[in-house]
Amino acid sequence: MKHLDRFYMFCVLLVMSAPIIVVVGVSLNERKALLFPPRGISFSWFAELFTDDGWRNALFNSLIIAIFAAMFAVAVALPLAYSVWRYRLRFGSLLYTIGLSPFILPPVVSAIGFLSFWATVGLYGNIIAVILSHGIFLTTLPLVTITLGLRAIDDEIVEAAETMGADEWAIARTIVLPLILPYMISGLAFAFVLSLNEYIIAFMIAGFTVETLPIKIFNSLRYGYTPTMGAAATLFVGMAVVVFGLIGRFGDLPRLLGAWEKRNEP
Repeated sequence: MKHLDRFYMFCVLLVMSAPIIVVVGVSLNERKALLFPPRGISFSWFAELFTDDGWRNALFNSLIIAIFAAMFAVAVALPLAYSVWRYRLRFGSLLYTIGLSPFILPPVVSAIGFLSFWATVGLYGNIIAVILSHGIFLTTLPLVTITLGLRAIDDEIVEAAETMGADEWAIARTIVLPLILPYMISGLAFAFVLSLNEYIIAFMIAGFTVETLPIKIFNSLRYGYTPTMGAAATLFVGMAVVVFGLIGRFGDLPRLLGAWEKRNEP
């Protein structure tokens, strides 16, 4: 049975990784065609991401949007999660649900809402609008991770600090923030990776004025298929692997994903 289980898991991993294997193989083609297995090996398509103005600008836009959107998402999620946890607000559950709602809704619904708002205020097609929209849409991720970190704090530590005369700011600065910092970084990383790959909201808000890498890939499909698209997708996969690998190495990934703590057996 053990060998059968291993064979089954191998088949599952093979099926799940097959698209990634194909994309990586396509990105290495020596010829300018989407062929798998690759016909010859060349890394020139990866170089084109940085030498071609269109691809380089799209990559730069994606990184700028992802970095600031992730920071904005954490800035919104941190006070919300802290207030619900610290002050036991009467409508805390409602506030928490509101914080989760952008990610629960289908992206196209959120995109239409953002489109209507930014068109009304005159910021349609502005990179600031994309950053704020991504930040709001992805607030759910740091909200969940930070909430997990806050719930892991022993209440007796906070009570001891209050007994010793520490005020609210001292408690937050010396106790709460150091303990939840890994959860904040994890939420930031999750939001960063998903913002890099987000297409619908960015396209609805920016159109063709702010071209991110996913938008660039779809726009390039109108002119044919090139391995550069595979190189861009491979770069996305590589960045995701690095980010989540670091979280798995230095953080408690099962808990960040919502796993229950293992209880000690009596």
